[in-house]
Amino acid sequence: MRLCVNIDHFATLREARGGLEPDPVTAAQICELHGAEGIVCHLREDRRHINDRDLRLLRDLVKTKLDLEMAITDEILQIAIETLPDLVTLVPEKRKELTTESGLDVRGDAEKVAHAIRLLHDNDIEVSLFVDPVDEQIEAAAEAGADIIELHTGEFANARSEEEMLEQLARIRSAAAYARTLDLGVNAGHGINYVNVRHITAIPEIEELSIGHALVARAMFVGLPRAVEEMLRLVRGF
Repeated sequence: MRLCVNIDHFATLREARGGLEPDPVTAAQICELHGAEGIVCHLREDRRHINDRDLRLLRDLVKTKLDLEMAITDEILQIAIETLPDLVTLVPEKRKELTTESGLDVRGDAEKVAHAIRLLHDNDIEVSLFVDPVDEQIEAAAEAGADIIELHTGEFANARSEEEMLEQLARIRSAAAYARTLDLGVNAGHGINYVNVRHITAIPEIEELSIGHALVARAMFVGLPRAVEEMLRLVRGF
């Protein structure tokens, strides 16, 4: 299983003071140097954290894989086509949300999603769809032409009891297995931390994790190199 680090919250901290530090691009380089196998960033319409300059620099400097999270808008699609990330992950986006709250409604927006996927494929960009662990949405992702799904693990991560956690974990496990029968790659992310990650790494169909907030929070206490190395050991199971 691969670890990709979402660097958005380094930019969030930078924007809290409106200055230059911490630099998310420098953070990405440190993450790669200490074993991260990909860098994830979300260029939002409101530019609340990652900005256009960050994305351009990341494309120039990331040596592993650059995964650009984005909503389906004409502006951001054009930026993706100009930047050419290795992977685009299409996500829903709401102005008032603190973080992404749910998966895409692929079934409800099938034509719009399929059109975006075709545009990105025409420019040799792989496409992942961020979806809830629901068979209907996974089927719609396959029909739309997605290469990969990223399973939304937020309800699992936010479970308030062991019973609820196990119920959500079973949904994720079932969804991952179903996606593989449709020849979709399977990633996972949202709310995964140093405690709950072991449950997700036990699901064999999941190939890659996107982890950001927990890793950035850990880095505040132990430093970014150690935070990445600790998570990498958990993800790889040693």
